[in-house]
Amino acid sequence: MVSAHGTEHGTTVGPALLVPLLAGWLYLAAALRQRAPDRAGWSHWRTAAFAAGCALLAIALLVPTDDFAGHMWQHLLLGMLAPLGLVLGAPGILALRCLDRRAGRAALRVLGRPALRPLTHPVTGLLLTAGGLWLLYLTPLYRATLDSAALHNLVNLHFLLSGLLFTWSIAGPEPYPHRARVPVRLVVLGAAVVAHASLAQLMYAGLLVDVPATTEHLRAGATVMYYGGDLAEILLALALLTTWRPGPRHRTVGTAVTVGS
Repeated sequence: MVSAHGTEHGTTVGPALLVPLLAGWLYLAAALRQRAPDRAGWSHWRTAAFAAGCALLAIALLVPTDDFAGHMWQHLLLGMLAPLGLVLGAPGILALRCLDRRAGRAALRVLGRPALRPLTHPVTGLLLTAGGLWLLYLTPLYRATLDSAALHNLVNLHFLLSGLLFTWSIAGPEPYPHRARVPVRLVVLGAAVVAHASLAQLMYAGLLVDVPATTEHLRAGATVMYYGGDLAEILLALALLTTWRPGPRHRTVGTAVTVGS
């Protein structure tokens, strides 16, 4: 199968590559600013994670999508692997360090509003990422992206943004007062594994999916989704374990009470 937008791929990649390049440059400039004598410094590990995320995002934009396996690699990189590196780079913390106190406090007040709780809940991220995949491949939407480069780019943007949201809701290193508890995040991550694996199996069997591809290409794409998705979700689970910090403990009358994970 050759995608209808395959010949237009090169015309959109050039401008799109400016996104990871600009994001990487801004992040590096902010990280170097933290090395000033009056600053606390910045983690080289965080910088490396963000740089890896930018590199994966650039690779995703350069992946040939002339066959379905290439298309699936692009979505895997855009929606799961690149967001993991970008989120673990903790750009939110770095940005707050670069703001003056008044602006930083204003930003924290906005982020702390209860109205944002539904948006930042991992279930929302799950519905947007896994739900988006089911919608794309079980409806005529994928066929429509083959005839419209603009729609194709819009779908890619959706998977990048929803992937960032889901990854951050599961393993974001920034402290956030309304973050879901660790058991909830683990359950949602498990649901994501089931959703991706089930869709990959349907795709491999050629059942229900609306993808104009040969059986060979369809199975190749399903294999990328199945094993690549498993790898990405294992890495996300490890990120959750490494970024999780126990909540503060308050002792009253000799009894320890744990407050929120």
